[in-house]
Amino acid sequence: MAQFEPGHLHIERHALNKADHSYNLCIDYETAQSPTEGKTVAFRVHGTIEDKPVDESFSVNKDNWYNFAASVDRIVEKHGLPVRGIVTSVHKTFYDDMFKDVEKRLGVHAGDPINPESLG
Repeated sequence: MAQFEPGHLHIERHALNKADHSYNLCIDYETAQSPTEGKTVAFRVHGTIEDKPVDESFSVNKDNWYNFAASVDRIVEKHGLPVRGIVTSVHKTFYDDMFKDVEKRLGVHAGDPINPESLG
């Protein structure tokens, strides 16, 4: 099951067998202003993976926003979910909507210049 509304993605899956994995995660995000990076989007990934709590945050700026799903992947993998692309491949339609929403919140467009030093 998955539900999306701007600023919030809820994804939930119940294990089908012992080799499968369960999760119930929310990915909330909002526009923020950083004194050093300007406009950013702050993300919070929270919920449970295999009934264990998860609650981590990160932010992206105009130069690295497009890679936010990789940050989500790193968080869920760190908490024991071996699913690569949990947002991008498992819930593709919702990822597309989320991608467009983050892009809109930051006011970025394809082809906008980026600061290579921020990609470090």
